[in-house]
Amino acid sequence: MDSSTIASKGNMKIKSRKTPKKRKTRLGGARAEQGPVWAGQRATVLPGDLVLGGLVTVHDRDAIGAGGAGCGALRLRGVQVLEAMMFALAAAGPPAPGVRLGALVLDDCDTDTRGLEMALDFIKGSIGNINAEQRACNTSAGAAGDTGAGGRQVIAGVVGAASSVTSVQVANLLRLFKIPQVSFFSTSPELSNKARFEYFMRTIPSDSHQVRAMVEIAKKLEWRYVSIIYEESNYGTKAFEDLETMLARNSICIAVKERLMRESGAPHDSTYDALVQRLLARPRARGVIVFACEREVAGLMAAVRRNGAGDSFRWLGSDCWAGGELLAAGNERAVEGAIGVQLQAKPVRGFREYFLNLTVENNPRNPWFVEFWEEQFGCRYPGAPRTSFASRAERRCSGAERLPADTPLEGRLQFVADAVFAFVHAVRDMHRALCGGRPGLCARMRPLSGPLLLRYLRRVRFTGLSGDEFHFDVNGDGPARYDILHYRWTARGGYRWLKVGQYLDGDLHLDLDEIQSRAASVCSAECAQGQARRYAAGDSCCWHCYNCSQYEIRSPVSETACAQCPLGTLPDAARTHCSPVPARALRPAHPALATALVCSALGALLTAAVGALWALRGDTPVVRASGRELSLVLLAGILMCYLLPFAFALRPTDGVCALQRFGSALCFTVVYAALLTNTNRIARIFSAPRRSARRPPLISPRSQLLICALLVSVQVALVSVWQAAAPARAVHHYPTRAHNLLVCDSYVDASYALAFLYPVLLIAVCTVHAVLTRNIPEAFNESKHIGFAMYTTCVIWFAFVPLHLGTANRVPMRVTSLALTISLSASVTLACLFAPKVYIILVRPERNVRASLMPTRWRARGAAGGAAGGAVCAALVGAAPLPGSASPPPPRHPSTDFSTEVNRKSTSTERHVQTEEPRWERAGGGLPLDPRRLAGLAAGLPAFTLAPGALRRRGVRDAAPL
Repeated sequence: MDSSTIASKGNMKIKSRKTPKKRKTRLGGARAEQGPVWAGQRATVLPGDLVLGGLVTVHDRDAIGAGGAGCGALRLRGVQVLEAMMFALAAAGPPAPGVRLGALVLDDCDTDTRGLEMALDFIKGSIGNINAEQRACNTSAGAAGDTGAGGRQVIAGVVGAASSVTSVQVANLLRLFKIPQVSFFSTSPELSNKARFEYFMRTIPSDSHQVRAMVEIAKKLEWRYVSIIYEESNYGTKAFEDLETMLARNSICIAVKERLMRESGAPHDSTYDALVQRLLARPRARGVIVFACEREVAGLMAAVRRNGAGDSFRWLGSDCWAGGELLAAGNERAVEGAIGVQLQAKPVRGFREYFLNLTVENNPRNPWFVEFWEEQFGCRYPGAPRTSFASRAERRCSGAERLPADTPLEGRLQFVADAVFAFVHAVRDMHRALCGGRPGLCARMRPLSGPLLLRYLRRVRFTGLSGDEFHFDVNGDGPARYDILHYRWTARGGYRWLKVGQYLDGDLHLDLDEIQSRAASVCSAECAQGQARRYAAGDSCCWHCYNCSQYEIRSPVSETACAQCPLGTLPDAARTHCSPVPARALRPAHPALATALVCSALGALLTAAVGALWALRGDTPVVRASGRELSLVLLAGILMCYLLPFAFALRPTDGVCALQRFGSALCFTVVYAALLTNTNRIARIFSAPRRSARRPPLISPRSQLLICALLVSVQVALVSVWQAAAPARAVHHYPTRAHNLLVCDSYVDASYALAFLYPVLLIAVCTVHAVLTRNIPEAFNESKHIGFAMYTTCVIWFAFVPLHLGTANRVPMRVTSLALTISLSASVTLACLFAPKVYIILVRPERNVRASLMPTRWRARGAAGGAAGGAVCAALVGAAPLPGSASPPPPRHPSTDFSTEVNRKSTSTERHVQTEEPRWERAGGGLPLDPRRLAGLAAGLPAFTLAPGALRRRGVRDAAPL
């Protein structure tokens, strides 16, 4: 659709660019007035069945030369906004068959009070909308459209205003009369509050989206310390509040907060200079966010240039000044490097051609176009009313002037066209639903319901004149689409704003490679790894860094504190996390443990060899004299002692720890239970004659084994209860912060000593018995050897106690010392009790006879006689060969082992020298003797006299003296 067609649809006539005829002295049917006329007192009116109100900022707010009672200078781009509204109405066409959409456009002069005054004209025809009962009065409907009270035409909706401050005031008024309002330039976040501004909507996104985009850009540029400058207006103040909140949420500190005066008056150069000096007082805050409009920013940049601070700052600007060329005029070096957020707006298709073809003669509906023409070409139009801000030029306009093809256009006209299109589509949808497509306005649309129109407005979705799809979000705001611009020197020469990214609905895309002179904006550099912050007094943005200690990391919840790593962990290389220390267990390769294991292995082999020797020579006098059964039990206990250190070399687990606990308690118990049983037997045998002539009880091998088993079972029961009450566990032990040892819990708290309480008791009792039996003839007992073993064992364990106490924090040394102590104790027992007997069996077999085991002093006292001599004689008799036997009887050996003869009846004399019961063979009731053997034996014996009746056997009543 070309511009000529659009103009004709709007009841407009646009002439060609030919030179027009001379203009009459009357413009628009009104004679030119001689006095000044205020521009704000005019309006653009297009008749229609439904009328849209419009608030456009055609003039500035300042009233120079009029006593303050008017509008200011003309805004060239304000005229373009008004024309874009008219162009969109014509381009949209009728919303429904037989329905024309008109317009009443007023100038608010960029002030909220003026805008509120203009809005009163919009509601004069809608007074009846306050009370539903008054709607019945509005029954007449003419061709001129819907009319309200007093015959005034009702405004269906309002497009505008441009300023957020003006929109707030107008929205509060229109809400009372239920008139929908769609703004095209008001971006204040305050207007998104639907509880206050229920009937307000806008095609432009809220500044809250712009604030988010600016914060994301600051984060992308790694700014952590910035200053903020905002203008004194609703636009700046509300944006600053959101900006301050979002910066704090993203840990970006604010160094300086400055407000630019706007509504309270134009600031002087000295005010801008003082502001720049306050910014320079924080030199580390190089990033400055400016939320203001072009005029105020131009004054700021001029002050930066005057103070020579162009290289001290990097600017991040809002859409109100980003992309503007006027503010940079003469201040290019100060503005260089600035980054701005600009609303993403595409050109309105066909508008440039339409606008460039406008002239004063073909555009009579715009009462401000003559003023625009005079300002554009610097001339006085013949017969035009003289306004207070009209050109002072004396040159008369010829009428042949034409707008140049490079005339700059307002870049955000897309939002103006979208606002008009939103109303057109809402009325179209409403008419289709209420009137069923019938031409004209039906009764259901007379008068037009504001709440119902608002409902259709919120649901519109269309493709506008820019080609973008449009719809309102849940807050009644337009889509959030921004371009990111960068002001820099270009290769073609000169400074320009270049697009370097975009922000679409929360996603930032920024090409950092295209940004020149990026500067860090931080008060303090980030602390290195393993360092925490210490903030300066009264300043939450600047800090000093200090190192955490060796075993600390920076706290994950507080950047100002260090956190101690738990036991078993160490700081990682980045000092951000505590990493577990690998657990180490006592290994067999440990020097001390390896020594203990070698000793244990040798001891186990020796013990096995002695056990094998005892099994092979079990019937020899030496083995029988030591108590063969208890000796084997003792060897088993010694072997367990040697094998236990190998359990210490296993990697600790709960099962291994339980094995070590039972093994430590059991091996010593078996050894010293056997020794205690043996020493107790010897003590009872040699103390029995003093009390009774009867044989001592429980001295047989079976009895001895039963006693030993009972003693061992006590320890088994105690350890079982201990294990049930406090199970052995493998735990992690931390002797230092850098070490993690996997050990059994008994070695950490020294509770393993409980396993030795009962063996220590056995050792003590056994030692007491060894002392009590020290005077017994050595040929008949092992008390001397047992005593020596007990004394040495006590010395070893007395030496172990201080070693244990001195290794409280060195568990490996404690374990290896225990293993060595156990091996040494077993070695002492093996050496003291078995080495002499092994020596006799292997080296001196001739001494492994009964005679060699008799006391020497007994053999030396042959002639003295007495009971001892009689006993020895009885032993010799008992050793005589048995006549009539096919083979010579086995040799008889003196022994202290009463357990070898269970059924023998002994006399009191024979309890001192125990001999084996000879198996006498009777021959006619007598005792046959071999005289030759007796004669041979008598040669080596001392002479003694046998008392009558001293030697009796069954069948022999009186033996004659030899």
